[in-house]
Amino acid sequence: MNKTITCILLTVFSFNTLPLYPQENNRQQAVIDNAQDSDIFYHTVERGQTIYSIAVMYGVGESDLLRLNPGSREMIKVGEQLKIPQKKAAPAVTPAKEDRNYSFHTIQPKETLYSLSVKYNVPAAAIVDANPGLSVATFLIGKNIRIPLSAGAEVAPAPEKTVTIREIEYKVEKRETLYRISRKFNVAPDDLIARNPDLKDGVKSGMRIVIPIKEEAPPVRQNTASEERNANALLSVPVEMNKPDTIRLALILPFLIEEAGPASGTNPFIEYYEGMLLAIDSLRNRGVSVRLTVRDYGNGTKKLNEILQEEALREAHLIIGGAVENEQIALIASFAKKNAIRYVIPFTSKNDEALSNSYVFQVNTPHSYLYAKATQAAYDMFYDYNIIFVETNARDDKTEFLRTFKQELSQHNTAYKDLIYTEESFYADLESVLRRDKRNVIIPASGSLEALNKIKAPLRACVEANPDCIVNLFGYPEWQTYARECLEDFFVLNTYIYTYFYADNLSPEVGRFNSKYKIWFSKNPASTFPKYGILGFDTGMFFLNAIGQYGVNFETNLGKISYKSLQTGFRFYRVNNWGGFVNTNLFIVHYNKENYRIIRHELK
Repeated sequence: MNKTITCILLTVFSFNTLPLYPQENNRQQAVIDNAQDSDIFYHTVERGQTIYSIAVMYGVGESDLLRLNPGSREMIKVGEQLKIPQKKAAPAVTPAKEDRNYSFHTIQPKETLYSLSVKYNVPAAAIVDANPGLSVATFLIGKNIRIPLSAGAEVAPAPEKTVTIREIEYKVEKRETLYRISRKFNVAPDDLIARNPDLKDGVKSGMRIVIPIKEEAPPVRQNTASEERNANALLSVPVEMNKPDTIRLALILPFLIEEAGPASGTNPFIEYYEGMLLAIDSLRNRGVSVRLTVRDYGNGTKKLNEILQEEALREAHLIIGGAVENEQIALIASFAKKNAIRYVIPFTSKNDEALSNSYVFQVNTPHSYLYAKATQAAYDMFYDYNIIFVETNARDDKTEFLRTFKQELSQHNTAYKDLIYTEESFYADLESVLRRDKRNVIIPASGSLEALNKIKAPLRACVEANPDCIVNLFGYPEWQTYARECLEDFFVLNTYIYTYFYADNLSPEVGRFNSKYKIWFSKNPASTFPKYGILGFDTGMFFLNAIGQYGVNFETNLGKISYKSLQTGFRFYRVNNWGGFVNTNLFIVHYNKENYRIIRHELK
């Protein structure tokens, strides 16, 4: 494989692909009455969302959001209400379903699916179709839903208004004319003359005439109660479980075999594929049948476009693939949506398809969501500790993580200290801020080995010299790669790290995988972080087993799917009522000082 490409891939895969975290939705969210301003609607900020992701979600520009919400330039807060510019009109020609335009609506108190259908003159079924995540459980006050501007279905014509004529007698006043009487009662002059033929000879003061006043009765809808009941029932219609006898899986990746030469363990895509084969074999032994189609689309999009014309791809139940190029991923995602095929993006976090495509499952998710969940977990563990952030001026600065964590602490009025590393005085500076009346936690501002090497020796010396001080170290996913240099330090400092992946090489399950991998492929899995063979195995086991249990519409049963992963956990969350799913799983790994064991704890 081209060395430059390999370097780029491994750099992107290692630690720039970190997961999203949703806000809990058990409470009703605050509602802003936006009925008076049809040009905007409101969005309630959830954990991990950014101005950029919100803009993508609603198909508007960041600059438009910031113009309406100038106070959000620095940061946005969970629960904050943002104004979102609204699309104003439907296109002149009804677009194809996948290109349909939408407006958005914030659900208000007492509103129902039926009342929205009537309000926007859109069939209730069209609203449900535009919001695949909509159900009784998600039709919540304050949540936003899409309203199709072109519903793509006939709307029952509104009942005609009933017109009645009410006649009153009127005495013509001085200097009144036919025109003035007509304006006064909003009656056409011809209608006045038709009812009062004498007016043809002119209008005279004192004349008594009859004024025919038209009155429109509001339309009477027939079977309103039945229509309302049927419309609202759409939110609780069970999804049909379509369980295929044989699951058709398409794996499409840029293996770059022609450029790299024969398959080797240095190719992460090939190792991912090999892990997928082991998953398919394991499921076959459990009675799950899988027909696998594998395609190498190489560089660019030319070959990928050709592959997506194949019948085997159109008939797939599940597509897994795409690497780090957004243009390639967008093609696959559009194809999956058009053909109603579930699509798993297994590697990159820097892609937005899940924000608006209900068929997309993103295994690795944006940093903002990972940081939101990691900082909440850190707060839950350390809120009553003496929290000390150490700035080492090393590379790989965790600015965004620290900003999110400090914001979390500030919102809870939790104090913390900032300590700047100076080689000559760090030991004394550290000793001065440690407390003996409560536990302490040290959090470096960088995830690099350089930063860790600066602080670990003085920190250990300080801990050993002050046995009455209880100290923990808290850090980052990449610290797994420093085990050779820092493992003993991690144990002595009772270290915790957050990570979206962790494989315990001493566990029986990982041992069995490694043994089977070596038997099948005559080599050991590559020593990478994460291990791509195990990633392929975990991904295949989760998704193929989900289809085997619950059918191709398995997303309606995500809460019931249980899989104990070897390395990467799966906890998918639908990002909005019309979008896809992101993986919010997070592990806390503890290097336990008491028994020198490494414990992986999966957060709920």
